[in-house]
Amino acid sequence: MSLAGKTLFVTGASRGIGLAIALRAAKDGANVAIAAKTAEPHKHLPGTIYSAAEEIEKAGGKALPLIVDVRDEASVYEAVEQTVAKFGGIDICVNNASAISLTGTLQTDMKRYDLMNQVNARGTYLTSKACLPHLLKAANPHVLMLSPPLDLSPKWFKNHTAYSMAKYGMSLCVLGMSAEFEGQVAFNALWPRTGIATAAIKFALAGDEGLRHCRTTDIMADAAHAIFEKKAAEFSGNFLIDDTFLYGEGVRDFDQYAVEPGADLMPDFFVPDYVPPPPGVVIGSRSLNGRD
Repeated sequence: MSLAGKTLFVTGASRGIGLAIALRAAKDGANVAIAAKTAEPHKHLPGTIYSAAEEIEKAGGKALPLIVDVRDEASVYEAVEQTVAKFGGIDICVNNASAISLTGTLQTDMKRYDLMNQVNARGTYLTSKACLPHLLKAANPHVLMLSPPLDLSPKWFKNHTAYSMAKYGMSLCVLGMSAEFEGQVAFNALWPRTGIATAAIKFALAGDEGLRHCRTTDIMADAAHAIFEKKAAEFSGNFLIDDTFLYGEGVRDFDQYAVEPGADLMPDFFVPDYVPPPPGVVIGSRSLNGRD
């Protein structure tokens, strides 16, 4: 199934995983609304909504760059309406925008707590809610959260409770909305097994050396594309790990996604022990933040 002519509304699509998902869809000839805050270049992070739009157009898609703060209800609803006015509807909503601070309870000020919960949990809820009236009219509507499986092991909370609460809030939207809109709109979550080589990861967590032990954004883009090809009425409420899902879809060569083939892969947070890697995939012990 091709995404040609489909319209995606992607939050945080000016760079990183969000942009990679948008570009993969653009190769099919999809329309992409780039809903992100970055209109001017960031001093540390490359990419704006306008540079992303240029890349999407070059890849074969049609782009609509939109300045959107997912914390602002009016901003989100206006962007959704602009998308529908330009492209005639919305087929896929990707909740990718996220804020992160891997700090303990005493080190997390309430401003940072509020930011993470407003962007991650509330922003996902709001964006999904705003897109839903249009998704319900689409032929094969999907909503995808870039959020983890709901594994409530204390180890995923002990070092950064506020961040974990915010990310799991996104996953709770999948849990509830997939049941609420069963048979009408698909709601799924996708999460990487390893660190993903993005500018944000390089700047905030891993550095150049850490990126050598990551996978590229292509693995998440390919996994998202495979999800969108599924029949929405039959594939919903899933919490997917990128390589395990792609293995089930027939992918066998995972070296193609490595930044440096042969280097130990750095595990991401929130990957449950009960979801082992595919055969032949070896995960190292190096962590993104230097802690267990």
